[in-house]
Amino acid sequence: MISSTRTIPAPPAQVYAALADVAHWPDWLDTVDSLELLDGAASPPAVGDRATIRQPRLPAATWTVTEVEPGHHFTWESTAPGLRFVGRHVVEPSGDGGSVVTLGIDQQGPLRGLARLLWGRLTQEYVDREGVCLENRVLGG
Repeated sequence: MISSTRTIPAPPAQVYAALADVAHWPDWLDTVDSLELLDGAASPPAVGDRATIRQPRLPAATWTVTEVEPGHHFTWESTAPGLRFVGRHVVEPSGDGGSVVTLGIDQQGPLRGLARLLWGRLTQEYVDREGVCLENRVLGG
């Protein structure tokens, strides 16, 4: 699993609201060139919602939301031949009024080793960068 954890000095409800507003990711998240909500999907996401995301230096991917706990986390999945990607977005209280955000991508399937070789470092950079951009979004930076 490729993941990144970041503490953001803002309440979990505020952080989750920004994170779950996927329709606006291209406005503030420099790792996303475009995001198209499909089939009447909404923002924040609900189970079954789909979105196509285009990111620099990666193939476009359609993600389907598989799990949501509003205010806490959402998970979505994307597939390609021989691969399954699971993206997790979790916001938890930090204990001091702030939030701990964990973002991760799990690569599964018979071609996961190849995917890790081709895109592993870039994926880690993007997951790390997404945490930084989220903090900037929430804190107005």
